[in-house]
Amino acid sequence: MSVISIQSQVAYGHVGNSAAVFPMQLAGIDVTAVPTTLLSNRPGYPTIRGRVLDVQLVADLLRGIEERGAVEGATLVLSGYLGSADIALEVADFVARAKQGNPALRYCCDPVLGDRDRGMFVRPDIPPLVLGELCPLADIITPNHFEFEFLCGAEAKTTGDVVRHAGTVMARGPSTIVVTSAELTDTPDGEIETLAIERGGAWRVRTPRVPISPSGTGDLFAALFASARVRGAGTPDALGYAASAIHAVLERTAQRGTEEMRIVESAAVMLDPPRRFAAAAITAP
Repeated sequence: MSVISIQSQVAYGHVGNSAAVFPMQLAGIDVTAVPTTLLSNRPGYPTIRGRVLDVQLVADLLRGIEERGAVEGATLVLSGYLGSADIALEVADFVARAKQGNPALRYCCDPVLGDRDRGMFVRPDIPPLVLGELCPLADIITPNHFEFEFLCGAEAKTTGDVVRHAGTVMARGPSTIVVTSAELTDTPDGEIETLAIERGGAWRVRTPRVPISPSGTGDLFAALFASARVRGAGTPDALGYAASAIHAVLERTAQRGTEEMRIVESAAVMLDPPRRFAAAAITAP
């Protein structure tokens, strides 16, 4: 089992590949990690060093892993934060080549465009490329609620809205849509939910809200969901596992009172979450 993961990297903390690689390796998956940025830490600290990588360097790295046979041996490509429009186009070109060379390869796109608290936090030329170039190549996308509304071009206030609007996104290419951090009118107080929609069904999983919001939770969720799918789990089981595992990590982080997720010390509970939250089928609205 092998995954090619293309996203940001930080020297300190847990976002991008610095959140995604370890959980996948822990699950027995060989990860080829390609950075799009190299930063000292995520935004939000008093200082930040490093930069978005030059597109030619990213292109060289992608060509290099192709030359080493990484594409032929891969099960899935996962992409996250891209950093620039040029890199977005390069990743789209790479994914298209990779899928042509390995027809069994699946592509999971985590859009990483923004959130409800901050709005769009990427350069304005990136969202149209995610919508027009990456989504059509994707088999799975994992937007948060804010990003999902951007991708479908409409507000999604209820479960029915999410299920209906998912059809608009699936028409662009993806067969599986997972909407994270959903806050809907029918979401019970004190809970957060994640929904997965495919043409053959829809499911939701609800977990208690943990009173923290560390950066990188979307990156971690995408990695957990992708790792479960790579290991052969169907969408409902992968959804339940990923939601349970990330809830366990957030509980551990809240106990420690730290700004960064306690991913490494949560290894045991990521592999075997102490509380299991099963995905429930959503009936047609």
